[in-house]
Amino acid sequence: MNRRAPLALAVGLTAALALVGCSSASSASSSSSNSSTNPSGNTPQLKVSGGYMPRPVGELAAGFLVVTNSGGAADKLTSVTSDISDDITIHSTENQKMRKVKSFDIPAGGELNLARGGNHIMFMGLKQQPEQGQKVGIELHFEKADPIKVELPVKEINYNPAQR
Repeated sequence: MNRRAPLALAVGLTAALALVGCSSASSASSSSSNSSTNPSGNTPQLKVSGGYMPRPVGELAAGFLVVTNSGGAADKLTSVTSDISDDITIHSTENQKMRKVKSFDIPAGGELNLARGGNHIMFMGLKQQPEQGQKVGIELHFEKADPIKVELPVKEINYNPAQR
């Protein structure tokens, strides 16, 4: 057996995960969490729903969810933390190209949709491999609102709620 075969397999699986995590359009639905916000004036009122993570392959994973803002002020998703990785970034996808961004806008009375083929959470250097059926805890951090803790159910690798 070629000595480079295991490395090539690992690289191939990592690339496949990146493609699966960043391809095919979707909408989200399911679990939710609320944030507490500053009670004065117009404030963001954030709720999270539809979160999931396709089963990781290799050391990469993607996360998808919807943040709905029913408040009178806009906010921004600025970062994500989790015990599963020390290297979590948020990515925009335009013209099938991913790029790391510093934040995502959440308009007043609107939503931020992190979905397959579009904007998403990227987990790199996974400390563990969650299996389908497990849940991965994450914490979303915002410019104005308090952090929101969310559990992402781990779904099959090709899960797409838009095709259900």
